[in-house]
Amino acid sequence: MPQSDALRRFKADIFQALGHPTRIAIAEELSRQELSAGQLIQLLELEQANASQHLAVLRSKRIVIARKQGNQVFYSLRDRALGEILESLRGYFQRHLREAKADLDEVRRMEARTR
Repeated sequence: MPQSDALRRFKADIFQALGHPTRIAIAEELSRQELSAGQLIQLLELEQANASQHLAVLRSKRIVIARKQGNQVFYSLRDRALGEILESLRGYFQRHLREAKADLDEVRRMEARTR
């Protein structure tokens, strides 16, 4: 069973590292293509210091890798599987939203019948 605990800790570390909307946005962009730090900053409208902090967290958890070319640093996801997980979460969110909308529509129908 120790392997299960180690795996759970690994998963928790990944979720913790992705526990900020900006870091998720960075990972989503990098799931599509490699980008320079400057491109990420411009694309996501981030302050340079803020982007650096978020990228440092993602690097420390080995979610992104950095490649230096000249005076630029390019980032990419270490493993495409993370992009697939984020896309699955998008689908999960959309299903949740549809269910919530259906529940709200049902409440409205019930209220309309009682008027």
